[in-house]
Parts: sequence; C-alpha cells; structure tokens
Amino acid sequence: SSDEYQWKGPFYFIQGADPQFGLIKSWAVGNTESGDDEWGEEIKLTEQAVQAINKLNPKPKFFVLCGDLIHGMPGTQWRKDQEQDLKNVLQNTDQDIPLVFVSGNHDIGNTPTRETIDNYCKSWGDDYFSFWVGGVFFLVLNSQLYFDSSKCPELKQAQDTWLNGQLAAAKKHKCKHVIVFQHIPLFLREPDEDHDYFNLEKSVRQEIMEKFHKAGVKAVFSGHYHRNAGGCYRGLEMVVSSAIGCQLGEDKHGLRVVLVTDEKIVHRYYSLDELSSQGLEKDMMDMLAKQN
Repeated sequence: SSDEYQWKGPFYFIQGADPQFGLIKSWAVGNTESGDDEWGEEIKLTEQAVQAINKLNPKPKFFVLCGDLIHGMPGTQWRKDQEQDLKNVLQNTDQDIPLVFVSGNHDIGNTPTRETIDNYCKSWGDDYFSFWVGGVFFLVLNSQLYFDSSKCPELKQAQDTWLNGQLAAAKKHKCKHVIVFQHIPLFLREPDEDHDYFNLEKSVRQEIMEKFHKAGVKAVFSGHYHRNAGGCYRGLEMVVSSAIGCQLGEDKHGLRVVLVTDEKIVHRYYSLDELSSQGLEKDMMDMLAKQN
C-alpha cells in the first residue's frame, strides 16, 4: 500500500533459505539425483522454523525464503509431494506475516526454461518482483537467469530491463534503503573470487555488483551455500545464510534476523533452537524500540 513508501522507524524481517525437502536423505545416501524420497527431517525443521517465527514479539514484517524450497529438480519423481508438504507446513505461519518466495536452482533447474519458470510461478508466485515495506525498497530476483539463461535468453533480457527500471524508480523515490534477495550469492567472501557452483560467473557478477553499487543497494541476501558466509563490495554487503534444511558446513539449522534501522542494516543468524527458546536478543530489541 502507498503508506509503505514512508519510513516509520526500525523494523525487522526473517530470512530463511534452502528448506530443500529431500536433500538430507539424498546427501546421506550419496545419491543427490534420486535419493530424495524421504523428507521427514526437513518437515520437522521447517515446522520448528515456523513455530519460532510465530512466537516472535513484535512480529517480523515478513518471512522470505531464499530459494531451493525443495530438492527434486523439475521433472523428477518426488517434486509434487515435496512441494505439497512444504506448503502444508508454511500454511501455519501467522497470517499477519507475509511469505516471500525466491526461486532457486532446484526450483527451476540449473538451466531453466520458460516451462520450468512458468511451473514455478504457478506454484509459488512470480520469479522476480519488488515491494515496499516502511520506506525500504525490496527486490526479488531470479538468479538462475544469471547462472545459465541459455535456454531462455529472452527471459534474462526481460528481467534485466525490468531491474534497470526498478533501480531507476528507487532512486527517484529516495527510498531509505534498497535490499535484494536472490538464491545464488554474487560471491561467498571476496568480490573477485573464482567462479564455482556456489557463486556467479565473474563477468556477470562484476556487472551486477556495479549496477547495484551505482543504484545504492545496501545488501544482497542469498542462500544456496548451506553455510554462513559473506563479504563486501564498495559498500554493498553480500550476506550468505545457511539452510533451514541440510547443513554442508559447521553451521546449525537456522534463520537470519534482519533489522533495518535509519542508517544501517543489522543482521544475526540464529539456530532454530536459539530463536525458539530465546527470541531476539536485548540489543536487537533496543534497536527496534528506537523511534527516529
């Protein structure tokens, strides 16, 4: 609504990533192609995440899931069941907390097509869009189009054109901050690190980082790595959050609390156990209470 264009003081939201129903089992048995026929563990973890979020007071403004909602790639056997089970869990999210979905490589395929993207949109909503909350401008991007758009170049072109228009409009509106959500990180630690499966190709990355920097984007929040990581590029913070689901490093299953203040964005990763048992820590609560 139009009053969301106005800054009204500090607020926070919750970022989660990679519930990826089916990965825990398939990783354990060493078959990530078709070993994803069980996801009871992920159901429990995502239920715990939803319960933790529902208990928070004050409420977060929204809950964003940064991709890889399920493990089954387009066309695989368990995909529909995984999607349905995830929706059943997420339906219990407090109705005052909107859900924001971001497409990941498992949701639309490593090399997406118009068809895989259409199917995603039918299930979860648009693959890229923007919204305002309390004077802050948020962009959700389809990072798969930057990873490999060989089967749908016209869709990448459309997202680029749209994005340029959105960033120009954000500048004109003098928003307090611009924040981006995408599944694949621009980079994991260093802006000039080598390209691999977990980040974007260097020339593509450079172009996006420059574009974001010029437009005054404050932070990009991603998942995909199943570990916490991050770094900075000329004032743009890249935040990589670990998974609700399968962990590939030393982190705990968790969620990131992101607090937006007048001058900065403060965030902290909580394990699901921590967030369930203690909620936000005092310093976070104090920052939220500041009226400016």
